[in-house]
Amino acid sequence: MNADRDYFATIVAEEGPDSGGIAFPPYYPERRIPLTARQVRIGRRSSTHGTPEIDLREPPEDPGVSHVHAVLLAKPDGTWTLVDPGSTNRTCLNGATEPIPYNVEVPVGDGDRIHVGAWTTITLRRGEAT
Repeated sequence: MNADRDYFATIVAEEGPDSGGIAFPPYYPERRIPLTARQVRIGRRSSTHGTPEIDLREPPEDPGVSHVHAVLLAKPDGTWTLVDPGSTNRTCLNGATEPIPYNVEVPVGDGDRIHVGAWTTITLRRGEAT
């Protein structure tokens, strides 16, 4: 997972929510998170929703990420799907500007890029999310 300057530029160009007041972080360490659970929540920890498996509240916090922004679901055949349960700023795949539909399982796999918030891109790699 990393801060994606190109994705951020797209959000700003499209005048996404609060895009005028958000600055791209000067430093964002790449993080690798193994996908070991059958359900992997992407979001920000909160007292109401707990801590998601991929917590984007770690500094620098992405201000465009909902508490439960998206969910990766492991399927019995070893494949994965992605669901946006109703995030405020939506979820996009592979550089697309059109968000995935709410509450619809979208197949994802090795090399797919999940875009959430103002700058976060999660790249799926066999056995992990980066």
